[in-house]
Formats: sequence, C-alpha cells, structure tokens
Amino acid sequence: MREKTTMNLSAGLASVTVATLLVALKLWALGETHALSIAASLADSAMDLMVSLGGLAAIAYAARPADADHTYGHTSAEDLAALAQSVFILVSAGVIGWAAVERLLADAPEPLMQQGRGMVVMAISIGLTLGLVFWQRHVARRTGSRVVKADSLHYLGDLLPNIGAILSLWASAALGLNQIDSVVALGAGAMLAVGALRIFRGAWDALMDRAAPEEVVAGIKAVIGGFPGVEGFHDLKTRTAGSKLFVTVHIELDGEKSLNETHATAAALRRAILFAYPDSDVMIHQDPVGVPPHPDDPSRS
Repeated sequence: MREKTTMNLSAGLASVTVATLLVALKLWALGETHALSIAASLADSAMDLMVSLGGLAAIAYAARPADADHTYGHTSAEDLAALAQSVFILVSAGVIGWAAVERLLADAPEPLMQQGRGMVVMAISIGLTLGLVFWQRHVARRTGSRVVKADSLHYLGDLLPNIGAILSLWASAALGLNQIDSVVALGAGAMLAVGALRIFRGAWDALMDRAAPEEVVAGIKAVIGGFPGVEGFHDLKTRTAGSKLFVTVHIELDGEKSLNETHATAAALRRAILFAYPDSDVMIHQDPVGVPPHPDDPSRS
C-alpha cells in the first residue's frame, strides 16, 4: 500500500511541476507571438495546474490511515477529486470548442508574430506533456488511482491543442493562414468531453457504492467457490472507494468443526482474496452449512 501511495504522490508532484513549467513557458510565448491559440493553450495549462494541485491534495488526504471518524479510511477523497476534475475537463472542452468556433467565424483574425519562438515553446510543451502522460499511465495501471487517471486524460487532451498551435503558427508564417488550429481544437474538445464523461461515471459509481466490475465479482466468486472447506457462500457484496476494493461475504462451513478450524478456513480464504486483489478490505462471516435463515434475516443472494 505504501508503495502505491508513493507512486500516486510522485505522479501528482510530477503533474504540478510540469503544469507550472508549461504555464511559465506559454506565458512567455504569448507575449512574443500574440497568438490566440497559445492564449487558449495557456488558459488550459493554468487550469491543469489548478486541477493538479487539487489532485495532489486528494491523493495525500486519501493516503491517511483510518481513524475514529473514518473507520474505512479516506480513499473516497480520490473519487471526489476525480469527480471535480471531470467537471473541470468538461468545462475546458467547452471553452476550447467555443473558442475554436469563434476563431473559425472571425472575419479578421489578429496577425501573429515571432511564430518560430512560439513553435519551439509548443514543441517543448508536447515533450514535457508526453513524458508526464507516460508516467501517469504507468502509475494508474499499477495503483488504479482515478485521480491519476483523470489527470492523465486531461494532459493527453492537451496534446492536440498544442499540435494545433504549432500548425497554426506554421501556417501563419508559411502560408498566411490563421485558423487551421481551430479544426484541431474542436477535435480535442470532443475527445476531452468523452473521456471526462467516462471519468465522471466511474467516480460517481464509486461514491454511490456501486458494485465492483463484473469481472472482479466473478473473480472473487471463483476464489471462494473453489476454496477447500467452503461448502457454499451467499450475501457477497462489493464496492470501491478510490483505488480500494471492499468485499463482504458469508461463507458456509461444516458446523461440526471447531471454531478454531472454521476460523482458520475463513482466515485462509481472506488471504487468498487479498492475494488476488491486493489492498482490498475483506470481511468474512462464517455460517454453518444447511442452517435455514431466520425469518427476520434479509433474503440471501
């Protein structure tokens, strides 16, 4: 768990560092070129910085151990941050799309200056962004953090506007055209919106205690169903909070065995589930096999 927290924090720190560098570089490039495409990219990077700072704070908070007030830990902070990030990404996509349409409909776009310097800055921005995205994707695969995944999506969406800015500056310098990047920006906005909705749905489902994905539930059932000494199970419930999986289940054991024996079977099963799904929170209730449920008990599933 500590290793995953460290990786998530490293991704958050890298995101904040890159965003700060990009804001500084694009601010200078805007002053040199007066290019609206760079202004739009600067605004996007400023939003990236704000979102990255919020994501880093959420990762640090989620890593706090359980306490008296939060007995299941603080991992839901990741889902709250991912939810906020998805909204910011949607707003960003809308701003990019609106600005692109305005530039396409403009009668006399402002002439650009020092296009070469601007292209160098945007090329550096693309290199920094690619390096960050590769690291974030690696971390997200290892830790399952929705915050890191959402941040990665946001920076990935920045690549097309940056490429569009380079094309715009080149077209302005070489061909006298000033609106090519608007078409690219529209595509980038659409990609951002689709990805943001996906992140929003995942975070919303987690906050609403939606069950784990079907393949995860099926995997847990396979571990329990084939475990020695377990003759049946019921009331399997799952949910996720941030990158943590919560599992509760009732297992049916031979009622003639001693408490020590049934406890050993349940403990071994818990270890098997944790081995298959590390960093999970697993709770197992032991029932004697064949005992009919009490009329006041909820129905088994």
